[in-house]
Amino acid sequence: MCKVLTSQSPLHFRKASRSMRIAGHSTTVRLEEAFWQVLDEMALREGLSTSRLISVLYEEALERHGAAPNFASLLRTVCLLYRGMIPPEG
Repeated sequence: MCKVLTSQSPLHFRKASRSMRIAGHSTTVRLEEAFWQVLDEMALREGLSTSRLISVLYEEALERHGAAPNFASLLRTVCLLYRGMIPPEG
C-alpha cells in the first residue's frame, strides 16, 4: 500500500475543538489538528486571528451559497485549496 498513514504522526489525526464567535453566535468547531495547523498558517499570513479568519470564511460561504450546512467540511476543503491540493476550476 501507499504507507501514507504510517509515515505521519498520529497527532495530525487527533480531533480538537475550538470555541469562537461566528456571525455573533458562540460555537465550537471540531477539526483534526492537521487542519487547525493550516488554518493557523492562513490566519497568520492574512494578519488575522484564526477565529476571525474562520468568521470571514463563514461570511464568504453565506454570500456565495446562502448557507454553510457542513461548515467543518467547508473548512477542510478550504485547507486543501490553500495548500494547492485541489486544482483550480478551469
